[in-house]
Amino acid sequence: MKLLILAAALALASATVLKDDTYNYVIGKESMVTMDIKMKELCIMKLLNHILQPTMYEDIREIARDWTIEDNMDKYLKVDVVKTFIDTFKLGMLPRGEIFVHSDRLHMEQAVKVFRILYFAKDFDVFIRTCCWLRERINGGMFVYALTAAVFHRTDCMGIILPAPYEIYPYFFVDSQVIEKTHVMKMTRAVNDPVLMKYYGIKVTDKNLVVIDWRKGVRTALTEDDRISYFTEDIDLNTYMYYLHMSYPYWMTDDVYNLNKERRGEVLAYANLQLLARLRLERLGRGMCDIKAIVWDKTLKTGYWPKIRLHTGYEMPVRGNNMVLVTKDNIKVKNMLDDIERMLRNGIWTGKIERRDGTVINLRKPEDIEVLARMVLGGMGLVGDDAKMFHMMHLMRKMLAYNVYNKNTYTYVPTALDMYTTCLRDPVFWRLMKRVTDMFVMFKKMLPVYTRDELDFPGVKVDKITTDKLVTFMDDYDMDITNAVYLDDVEMKKKRSDFTFVARTRRLNHHPFKVTVDVTSDKTVDCVVRIFIGPKYDCMGRLLMVNDKRMDMLEIDTFRYKLETGKNTIVRDSLEMHGVIEQRPWTRHILERSVGAGGTVFKNLDVESWWYKSRVGFPHRLLLPLGRLGGLPLQMFVIVTPIRTGLVLPTVDLTTMKEHKTCRWSICFDTMPLGFPFDRRIEEAHFFTHNMKFHDIMVYRKDMDMANISKDVDMSDMVMRQDDLTYLHRDKLVRYSYKDLMLMGTDNMMRM
Repeated sequence: MKLLILAAALALASATVLKDDTYNYVIGKESMVTMDIKMKELCIMKLLNHILQPTMYEDIREIARDWTIEDNMDKYLKVDVVKTFIDTFKLGMLPRGEIFVHSDRLHMEQAVKVFRILYFAKDFDVFIRTCCWLRERINGGMFVYALTAAVFHRTDCMGIILPAPYEIYPYFFVDSQVIEKTHVMKMTRAVNDPVLMKYYGIKVTDKNLVVIDWRKGVRTALTEDDRISYFTEDIDLNTYMYYLHMSYPYWMTDDVYNLNKERRGEVLAYANLQLLARLRLERLGRGMCDIKAIVWDKTLKTGYWPKIRLHTGYEMPVRGNNMVLVTKDNIKVKNMLDDIERMLRNGIWTGKIERRDGTVINLRKPEDIEVLARMVLGGMGLVGDDAKMFHMMHLMRKMLAYNVYNKNTYTYVPTALDMYTTCLRDPVFWRLMKRVTDMFVMFKKMLPVYTRDELDFPGVKVDKITTDKLVTFMDDYDMDITNAVYLDDVEMKKKRSDFTFVARTRRLNHHPFKVTVDVTSDKTVDCVVRIFIGPKYDCMGRLLMVNDKRMDMLEIDTFRYKLETGKNTIVRDSLEMHGVIEQRPWTRHILERSVGAGGTVFKNLDVESWWYKSRVGFPHRLLLPLGRLGGLPLQMFVIVTPIRTGLVLPTVDLTTMKEHKTCRWSICFDTMPLGFPFDRRIEEAHFFTHNMKFHDIMVYRKDMDMANISKDVDMSDMVMRQDDLTYLHRDKLVRYSYKDLMLMGTDNMMRM
């Protein structure tokens, strides 16, 4: 039996890509333990191809038929985990075809059981055979979730690049009108209607590539927050949130996963604070003031229209403006939230929380932020370490749920808040995040301010900071959404779609830039350099003092550096900044780079680099907020400090964190608190030292739409094609001829 590793199209199938017989790997009864990392990667990609349908590959179906989990219990590290899963499977699990919801208790309990049998498979051979068995039997969304978590945490999966979540399941990332047009083009086999295709921006190439312009047609807006939807609905930003959860799932509490050797709680807390700081910079650039934490007893003025259609045909519910939050249906959840917040806040004030078993959790020392964050964000409970007992964010999501009466054991139509892949799209989620992170801010206020000795680096002076011109713009991006359509019998036999469907959208980007820091040192010494950007003025144009903006400082880079005696010039390219990733390549491109003629895997690929750049890094193109034509005034801050260790929980191990490869910021370089030196209140009288410096910067916006248009072009007879609050899409100005207007109809003529 031969395993045809990923026929040319995979999720991106196109008749013009590679031939079907390119990928061959014999497994059958042979072990896959020693399989090359790229071949492992291709196997995983194949399992995730067209997840909404039964697999199209006979080899996977054959393995699924031959492999029996019950007869191979000795091939798993924990037999009780396998028995628990088998009992649940026989009782009945989430049906195939239903929506798998990240915040649903029953769905997540079953998903964790699936993850555990994958995680405790003795080797990769058992792991992949178990995957094949599950692929044919359990819910597709649950399978993707459990498999993704397993790949993130199994050591023999280190180096595997997963297809982007927006390629696996495009429904959560693409507007419903684009999905509808994709289905129409699929059903009509791309029949050409010139008028409609021009209006909707649909193009079909001779290579069976169907491009659907996401930006065409009527734009919709519900609130002022839609002005920055280009940021909150960005596919890479939402992927970052999803992968952040995958790195530190709230339900992963056992020591066996080694997460207790990492600063998982502090990382999640700081990630939330940094996301809020990044949002505030974006709002500042658009003249919008800061967001406020949600207040349950007041009417929620901000609604949200997700414009997402699920594969079941249901639309994600729309939340209207002026919603009453507390009702007779959720008052119990409200009371539970009040009790939990009261307990946590009292614990912060008094310095301790007493658990039900009599043990005491101390919240007095700086390193106790780790314990507090695990309680607030999940991962440590008060009853038997059961994080689900009071996951605050899940309770808050229930307060805003629409499924009080139409929810039963399995059927659940999720809101945007319910999914880690969509929650950042909803403006209210940021307000929930603000309320949660206020507890961390409160905890930090109880700590003493940094002394001058903690801030200073004797003998080291930051002389000068310079940057290239910082230019942002909105550019086009083509997103593969072929997995949003179903394959017919002919395509299933060919193992590829006849068409490749692409959604073309506009996204925030910026030119790569360099930061140059001149440092003078009187000795040769290792150090850690931190680079932040933050606001100079508030939304009303008032100059901000350092304490007013410290929570708005965005840490864009942290790295170790060896200072030489005398003058040092440190140059950091934005593309090389720590924990930042470039654009995730299409799966098609990964295949072309990974596999050569005859199925030979290229040996010169930098596996480590590929793996690191495809996981939890922050998108490079979102480092800077969208600037202004005349420049958005911000400030850059650089601080150089010695390498300090031993300031966090004794179980934390820097080596483990490096191996996990989720280290952003400074957690792989030293053990200083994340956010240092802005995480605590600042005494300005002794804050400013020679080893730190502020520098004024300007962020500009380049108008790409009008860049190639002469200034003397007459646009008096051009009309805007959509109602668009983002005001960023001047390419919607179109000139209609009389013939076009007649084809569009009288009603459209009257509207224009």
